[in-house]
Amino acid sequence: MAILSDIAQRQARSLVVPQRQACAPLTSEAIEREPPLRADPGRPFLIKYGKHLRGVCDWLIARCSLISTEPVLNVGDFPWTALLRDNWEAIRDEAVAAALEKPSPSLANISPDHRAIAAVDKWRSFFLWGYGYLIQENLGQCPVTTSVMARIPGLNTAFFSILAPGTHIPPHRGVTKGLITCHLGLIIPQKGDVGMRVRDRIVHWSDGGVLVFDDTFDHEVWNDTDGTRVVLLLQVRRPLKQPGKWFVDKFLAWISGSAFVQEALANLLSWNAAIKALETDMSS
Repeated sequence: MAILSDIAQRQARSLVVPQRQACAPLTSEAIEREPPLRADPGRPFLIKYGKHLRGVCDWLIARCSLISTEPVLNVGDFPWTALLRDNWEAIRDEAVAAALEKPSPSLANISPDHRAIAAVDKWRSFFLWGYGYLIQENLGQCPVTTSVMARIPGLNTAFFSILAPGTHIPPHRGVTKGLITCHLGLIIPQKGDVGMRVRDRIVHWSDGGVLVFDDTFDHEVWNDTDGTRVVLLLQVRRPLKQPGKWFVDKFLAWISGSAFVQEALANLLSWNAAIKALETDMSS
């Protein structure tokens, strides 16, 4: 833990410059120099090899789904998305103050499983809620966002997702069809191409706009602009009938206590402690 804290402090010092500053575009030479992205080989057995069972599990969940099983879902089917649209500007302001004007950790450093798709410094996150664990220190900085999230049924995960200029998240799939993903656009660059492919559909964000989709379908994300893209990313439980609901409840209960989530939680708390120590040093 002490080693991780040292790493977090070094990264934080490098991020004292404003994070919304544009970075130079990627070149083919720079891409070739990038080391290959790999997930942590020490991932739990079920996370590491569960993809081989995913087809059967997703089939069962799809059979029990009370909503559409299409890749991109109708926002109107989720009345709680109106809360996001109605409060998006206040949520954006909280994201800027908490996650952009201060250093936010790379998702690759927080979540071991994201190291395969997200290079350090390219995809950053400010976690509020993760698999039932509330990050109280972060929630305290975002009272409006916290109030809105408390009214969303079945909320499992919530964080500000920050994509640097020139970033491409390669094709990947989510862990379980028992969760659906929602994006609330907060800061969307206006010049250039920034978007997402979900199976065979191309979608784009807008400031204050909401997208709802099933991330178990192959999807990829890109930000081919000079600006930083910021969304509030939520994952909520899919409405299900039995036995799908029982199965998803058991799976999510297991994963919340697994080393996969516990390591990410420890990494996040270590980052927060390192930032607090850095702020103390800089103010003394």
